[in-house]
Amino acid sequence: MAGKRSPWGKQPEGEEPDPQPEEPDEPTSEDPPRGPRNPWLPGSEERGRRSPNIEDIFRQRGGPEGPRRGGGGPRFRVPTGPGGRSLVPIVAGLAVLVWLFVSSVHFIQPREEGIVTTFGKYSRTLHPGTNTTLPWPIQSVKVENVSEIRSIRIPDGGAEKLILTGDQNLVNLSYLIRWSIKDLKQYQFQLADPDATLREVGEAAMRASVAEHRLDSVLSGAGRADIEQAVRTRMQAILDAYRSGIIVQGIQVLKTDPPERVVESFKDVSAAQQDANTAMNEARTYEQQVLARAQGDAASFNQIYEQYKLAPEVTRRRLYYETMESVLSRTDKTIIESNGVTPYLPLPELRRRAQANPPAQGR
Repeated sequence: MAGKRSPWGKQPEGEEPDPQPEEPDEPTSEDPPRGPRNPWLPGSEERGRRSPNIEDIFRQRGGPEGPRRGGGGPRFRVPTGPGGRSLVPIVAGLAVLVWLFVSSVHFIQPREEGIVTTFGKYSRTLHPGTNTTLPWPIQSVKVENVSEIRSIRIPDGGAEKLILTGDQNLVNLSYLIRWSIKDLKQYQFQLADPDATLREVGEAAMRASVAEHRLDSVLSGAGRADIEQAVRTRMQAILDAYRSGIIVQGIQVLKTDPPERVVESFKDVSAAQQDANTAMNEARTYEQQVLARAQGDAASFNQIYEQYKLAPEVTRRRLYYETMESVLSRTDKTIIESNGVTPYLPLPELRRRAQANPPAQGR
């Protein structure tokens, strides 16, 4: 290891010490500066040392927007128009115009109305046609179809809704409420939840109306029309008192059944009631027949009595003949031709034989 020093600072044995280096000359202004090279500056080691420049740093890192990725590709530049002017103001102006048009011009359909709010407070109502407002977020518009007939089914799905009748019985009843918006302003701002309020008012009105009828009239449908009309009247009165802006178009009872737990027992009771009704109807029919026959006999007797007062002897003979005819027609008779002669003509026997052997038709 000639010419090399030990890392521990001692001269290896058998080697002569290195000659002392000559001291360098004083640096002059013409000599390049020596020392460690700036890592941020390109160039060879012969270039002189100098302080870093901000332009050199940006140049090494790819410009003010930072180092470029993927090599030295072209830098992004904002598109310019004719004459080198920037298009940013034009694009921004077009975006503002579109925003103003979309948020300020509103087309309301014939069956719709719109509510205008200024910073959340009611301002006015928009009617069908083209309307203008201040742009969002100063004013906003909510459009609703005020002519649509909406419906609510109670209960939802196939759930059971038990209601107490006037004779302390329970009935499983489902119904449909049809309604529409009468005043959009009241509908939007008067009630916190108009749909939930409508449902609760409908249930209260239905329970009050069913409680006025017996179970038989509710199940048979005889009182269904009265119940529907009463529910609609009650609901409309309550909703008008609330200033809800809702009009009830109609109530339709969909199902009236006994509770599921007592369906079989209720069927047995219904069958017994039907049998009882059948027997009562048969008794009434027989009663009417007997009364009609008695009234007819009384009328006939009155007519005969009037004739008897006019001609008693003739009427007496007529009654005798009619009575004998009625009696003898149901008994066997024997006819004798003369006194002391025993032969007779067996008319009943001949009649029975004639009925048993009908005469042959023409051959």
